[in-house]
Amino acid sequence: MAFATEEDLDAAEGSWWDQANCLGVEPDLFFPERGASTREAKAVCRGCVVSEDCLEYALQNSEKFGIWGGMSERERRRVRRQRAQTRRVAAG
Repeated sequence: MAFATEEDLDAAEGSWWDQANCLGVEPDLFFPERGASTREAKAVCRGCVVSEDCLEYALQNSEKFGIWGGMSERERRRVRRQRAQTRRVAAG
């Protein structure tokens, strides 16, 4: 990913970063100003072969900003809540 640091790349499992559609794309596209459209960034993510890996990375690392795996932070919060609820039900 164009916006990843070398530390991020080293920490990422495997080489999924190298297969991302966003590799070489302007990072600002994935970090739009508040209220700006995320449509273009999500279009880059659409059809990306590693979008699930990207999303999991963002969820596991609590990324608070940007579009990761085709989802905004609001959408990722919803996924985290759903997963937490599923874990509670399974444990209960």
